[in-house]
Formats: sequence, C-alpha cells, structure tokens
Amino acid sequence: YLVGVGRADCTGPVAQVPLMGYANPEQVGRGLLSRLYSRAFIVAEAEGPARVAFVSADIGMVSQRVRLEVLKQLQSKYGDLYRQDNVILSGTHTHSGPGGYFQYFLFWITSKGLIKPALNSIVNGIVKSIDIAHENMKKGRIFINRGTVENSQINRSPFSYLENPESERKRYSSNTDKEMVVLKMVDEDGHELGLISWFAVHPVSMKNSNHLVNSDNVGYASYLFEQQKNKGMLPGEGSFVAAFASSNLGDVSPNTRGPFCANTGESCDNPQSSCPIGGAAMCMAEGPGNDMFESTRIIGQNIYLKAKELYDKASQEVTGPLRSAHQWVNMSDVSVELNATHTVKTCKPALGHSFAAGTIDGVGAFNFTQGSVEGDPFWDNIRDQLLGEPSNETKACHKPKPILFNTGEMSWPRPWHPDIVDVQIAAIGSLAILAVPGEFTTMSGRRLREAVKSEFDSHGTRGMNVVIAGLCNVYTHYITTYEEYQVQRYEAASTIYGPHTLSAYIQLYRGLAKAIALNATQELPRGPEPPFFNIMDITLLPSLSADKAPAAKTFGDVLEEVSHKYREGEVAEVTFVGANPRNSAENATEHNFLTVERYSNITSSWRVVLNDASWDTRFYWSKGSGGQSNVTIEWHIPAGTEPGAYRLRYFGHYKKRVLLRLVTIPFEGSSSAFQIT
Repeated sequence: YLVGVGRADCTGPVAQVPLMGYANPEQVGRGLLSRLYSRAFIVAEAEGPARVAFVSADIGMVSQRVRLEVLKQLQSKYGDLYRQDNVILSGTHTHSGPGGYFQYFLFWITSKGLIKPALNSIVNGIVKSIDIAHENMKKGRIFINRGTVENSQINRSPFSYLENPESERKRYSSNTDKEMVVLKMVDEDGHELGLISWFAVHPVSMKNSNHLVNSDNVGYASYLFEQQKNKGMLPGEGSFVAAFASSNLGDVSPNTRGPFCANTGESCDNPQSSCPIGGAAMCMAEGPGNDMFESTRIIGQNIYLKAKELYDKASQEVTGPLRSAHQWVNMSDVSVELNATHTVKTCKPALGHSFAAGTIDGVGAFNFTQGSVEGDPFWDNIRDQLLGEPSNETKACHKPKPILFNTGEMSWPRPWHPDIVDVQIAAIGSLAILAVPGEFTTMSGRRLREAVKSEFDSHGTRGMNVVIAGLCNVYTHYITTYEEYQVQRYEAASTIYGPHTLSAYIQLYRGLAKAIALNATQELPRGPEPPFFNIMDITLLPSLSADKAPAAKTFGDVLEEVSHKYREGEVAEVTFVGANPRNSAENATEHNFLTVERYSNITSSWRVVLNDASWDTRFYWSKGSGGQSNVTIEWHIPAGTEPGAYRLRYFGHYKKRVLLRLVTIPFEGSSSAFQIT
C-alpha cells in the first residue's frame, strides 16, 4: 500500500457557542482545555487506482452539512480521487466541542442556529488533514491487532439490554463490547506513521456542567499516544497521528461507578433511572475519578495503555485489494424483509418522550423519565398546540414509542431531521469498516457486524475483520434492537426511524458487503441525493462588538498575578484583561491562546514548553459588562516538571471601532516569572 497520515486543528470558536452533545442550551463555551483535531488516514493501492480515506475528528458527530461541504472541496481539489464512496468521516463523539454545524432544524434549537465559524473550522480542518495525508503518501504496511479493555465502560441502559433474547445474551460475557481493534501503520523502512483504534465508549467523562472545549477521554488517549511518539514536540505537532475513533457506543458510558442520586447518594440503577426524591433529574452516573477532569484522564489513560500494548504487539499484516461501497437511502421509507412471509417498514423520523429524559450521563429537563411507553397528556397537549399533532400513520408506525417531536412531519422553517442517509463500507484488504450514521447500541452493533461478516463469508470472502465506525456522514441519533426499542429508554426513544431501524440497516449493509465481495459495487444504485440547503448565517449568537479594557488598563495587562513559587501538583494561575476569544477564531484557524515558557540560562531566553493544546493548561474566559472581560490561565503543574523559572503568556485579539467599522487587533500579555521548586 501507499499510506499517508495527517492531523489538523478543527477547534473553532471556544466562547459563547453552545457545546454539542448534551443538548443543554446553558452549556456554552467559556474557554479551552484541549484543542480539537481532525486526523486523516489515506491508504492507496501501490499499483492500482483504488484508495480509501478514513477521518476521525474530535467533534460530536459528522453532520450531513459537514460531509457535503468536505466532499465539495475535495472534488474541486482532487477531481474524482476522493468521493462519497471512499471517504469516511467519523466523529469521536466528544460532548465538549462547539455545535452549530447542522442544516436540520432540530439541532438549531439547542445550538443557536447555524454558526458559520464553527462549521468552517470543522470543514477546513478535515480537508486540511486530508491534504496533509495526501501530500505525505509513502510506501507502507498496515498491521491489525485486537484485545480487551477493562474497567473503562458500563452499559447505561442495562434493563434495555436484558430485553434481548437470553440465548443471544448467553453468547457474550458482557453487556458492553470490551474489544478494541487497532491498526498500526508504518512505512517500508519500519518508521512509525500512525494508529487508528476503534473502541465503544461514550466520551462523556466531562459532564454537562463543563464549559471548556475539549476532546474528552478518547482525545486524551490520542494526546498521550502522540506525545509519546512525537518526543520533544509540542502537543498537536509532530508527524505521528493517533486516532481513537468511535464505534457502537450507543448504550456505553465511561462513568464506571454507575448511577447515584445526587441528593441522597443512593443507587438509582432502576428501569426508570429515577430517584425517590427529585425523580430522574437527580439520577447521575459517576466516573472513576474525584472530579470530571480526573475521570477523563483515568478512562483516557486506560484506553491509551491498551492501544499501546496492542500496537506494540501487532504482527498480523493487512493485505489485499481496497474496495468501497456507498448508497444514499431514504430511511423514512425502507421495506425490510424479516423472512419469506413478513415485510415491515421504517418510519418518518420522530423522537419519543424519553428522549427528553436524557441519560444518566446527562439528565434531561422537567419531569420526563426514561422508559416512557405512555405519552403525557400535559406535554402532548403543548406539543399539539406548538408543533402540531403527529399523524395516525406515524403514531402507529413508531409504536410503542409515544411521540414527543414528530420531526419527520415538521418542515418549518426547514426540515427538522434528515430522511436521506448514507450507508457505506470501506474494505482495506481483510478489514471492513462499516461507516454508520449514528449510535448503535452494543447488541445492535453485534448483530450488524455478524450479519456483514456472514454475508462476506457466503460470497467467498472469508475471515473478514468487521469493525463499526460510529457517528459517520450524517447524524440520525440512536439505533437500538427491536427488543430494546420495546421498553423505550433514552436510546430507544431516540431511534428515530422506528422499531425496525436496525433490521433496515442490516439489510442495507448486507447489500453493500455482497456488492464488495462480488466486485459489483458499480451496479449499486446511488440512491436519492441529500439536500444541500441554501442557508445564510442564521444564529442567535450575540454579534461581536468592540471590546473594552478597564480604566487605566490595556488588553493583556495582568489583573491578578502568579505567586513567586510553586511545587509539583500545585496550580499556577494568572488573570489578564481579556477580549472575546471568538475574535481570534474568526482571524486564524489555528490560534494559540497561551504558552507556558521556561527560562533557559544557557541561551538567556524563554523557551515554549507547553501550548493551549496541553491537557495541563486551562484557558478560562469570563465576560463582564460593557464589553469588558477577563481571561484566567491555569497551569496544573504535573509531577516530573523540571525546576526553574517559568512564565505564562496570553495571546488574544480585541475588536476596536475605527470610524464606522470594527477592526481586529492582536495583543499579548505575560505573567511575572515564577519558580518551580
């Protein structure tokens, strides 16, 4: 093969933009814990024309809008080299990245519309990572390995899982998939290029009370792996690229202590995830750490250590042709043949009452609980008044789901949910990557993998390694099994195309696998193309205005100084006169907000030892009144930090009114020097 890897920043605006994942409008960005990256891997046949590009980006999910814009840019740069069939775009599913990059209206409600700077950062970051991988193609080899990750996940809907047939459950030792699949990429001289890991866990170690943009547990694993391989480089720099990609994580939580009532401390591991006092809103899962930052590191470190072990021992080489298959499907109208006599259909999209209950990882609002198979007359009445009553056909199709939002029948001011969905498989030799458009639960993923493997087997392509890549291409919420759907916990209420969604996908992915096995991908019907809405920048974000500094101060001045001395384990902290960080995102795609610098006596100069991509630094923005704001920079000094003189620096942009327009002006500030002893 020819192999190329690339990494590019896709962070976007870190202030005022709602974070995407928990659907909590209060959770808006107020700073940065770690940068977000797009990581691209391209594999091409050394002698033939075939190639496959896999991208894992540190975002909540890939939206249809992002995918269509990326493909458009790739088409104009590379012609027919990168297409909808051979490019997979997957989101890691961090819940701490900026939202606002969707074209369907439901997602506008919690992310304040379509936010162009957020959308553009993601699209440009993905394209740039592919550009870098494309330019760095070299002869290489790929190895695969798999192993078990312990102590890093629980099933957050165990009562749903128990609805699956006992005979099926008996075949598995756990109610989550503990297997990690790792690809190791090296060039022909054995120099290391990169790694892709697929492992099923929700990146929700950071809670919905967090306001710092970051890539959560899987992003921390990427950071550890890349820091280890790119020795001596700053975070985000260096040629080795390590992606920790999502899989069938639908019902999988990293909050391994399980659910407890926040007010009383008792367990609320019950079918409704509800507490005696305070109901479902009090039932929250806890991670292994003392706080969410520590939990993120513990889970991330576990994942990293297993990946490192599997990577170091990987010896099974991946060889064989590259093939890819893709179709667009109208998922609101698929006929599924369950058997010779029985055909069922998918439904127009709709969300059930338990969607509003949220999960033990991020609870919902009002008095909604998980496992609602009856509607609530109060909320149904409000829905009918505001949004219109669902049709009898849609109600019947979704049974036993009581419909809260009949999104498939709502098109004002534009459609609320997608109908046209991508299904896609890319095969690299004996590895088949199933790019799925949402969050498959543990058992749904097992059924899909098994069906695709047996399809390959029955057409003579034996022994395929089948892996699910989650959150790809377009977001369609969850996919539960038919049995899990019957009890309507959060994941089932969010299975938007109805009870037979999984059966429809199994039928579709079997069709793709068969086409690949028989070398007949050219004969697959393309399907109906998704719409590309002509949207102006419609957003409820406050518009950027002139920044102001307090009297007798200027931007970058220190308001609260560092101490003179710190030890390992302490936090160095400085507060500056700040400006809106959105000014910087609009000005440069890869703006660095801070550095930690160490004084070198040898060269008599300051040397940068950390940037804002480091997990040891935190950048907080707090908005005051009258255009004033403060920035606080923290450095959580890790064990093993070299003693010496250090300082913290801040880099920002302020907006100033000149005549009738706003101009953006860069500035910087620095703390005093301090000693680490």
